[in-house]
Amino acid sequence: MSKWALILGGSTGHGAATAKKLASEGYGIIAFHFDRGEAKKIAEENIKAISDMTNNNCHYFNTNAAATETIEKFVPKINEITSGQPLKLLLHSIAFGTTTNFFGEKPVTQRQMDMTIHVMSNCLLYWTQKLYDAKMLASGSRVLGLTSEGNYVAMDGYGPVSVAKVSMEAIIRQIGWELGEFGITANAVQAGITPTRALTKINDGWEMWVENTKKRNPMRRTTTPEDIAGTISMLLKPEADFINCSIIYCDGGESRSGSF
Repeated sequence: MSKWALILGGSTGHGAATAKKLASEGYGIIAFHFDRGEAKKIAEENIKAISDMTNNNCHYFNTNAAATETIEKFVPKINEITSGQPLKLLLHSIAFGTTTNFFGEKPVTQRQMDMTIHVMSNCLLYWTQKLYDAKMLASGSRVLGLTSEGNYVAMDGYGPVSVAKVSMEAIIRQIGWELGEFGITANAVQAGITPTRALTKINDGWEMWVENTKKRNPMRRTTTPEDIAGTISMLLKPEADFINCSIIYCDGGESRSGSF
């Protein structure tokens, strides 16, 4: 296997769609997920499909990818899987954080804020540091993270995640700035409203969000995980070598089309 992608949060939604897309293009897939209950069943179906597409060059680990001990334990294992070959892609696609407001009946706590920012932002830095030190990132490698319109628009129940997204964007810019001279680039991909399982956890009014999005989006539909997967695939091509420290919009123009 000559090309490898590491996906943090690769069993459902954007992560799974990206894994399938890259598997179809000949990539080996290494991914982490943290699924239980009903989500685990969906994850298992996706993982089987991806494994079949890669002729079993697919390694999924059901554990907390944001935990320090996970990073310490698995970087050497990833190096072993790829036979020391650098990764083409490190993608942060973890959609796990506290969805509540700052004030009201259940205001966010410091512990919840710290957890959300760590899982949805800071851990990308720690993974990048360890992989870089292990020479698992090299010229041509991409570091990507997924962001959203919540990076500059206030939404009900989305405050902690919004903070994490802005933090992740800053981390990505700095990674690209520091590692760009070595040919390692870092960018964020901004999706529009996407009807995934993660969306249903943000707000009880998520269905109204979807319908409003279809009306205001110039293309009259919502973003799909496959849209994001296609964008990530394009960013891995040599023609994208000079794209760095940027936010790439894949939302049909949604973020430029009036109020939420």
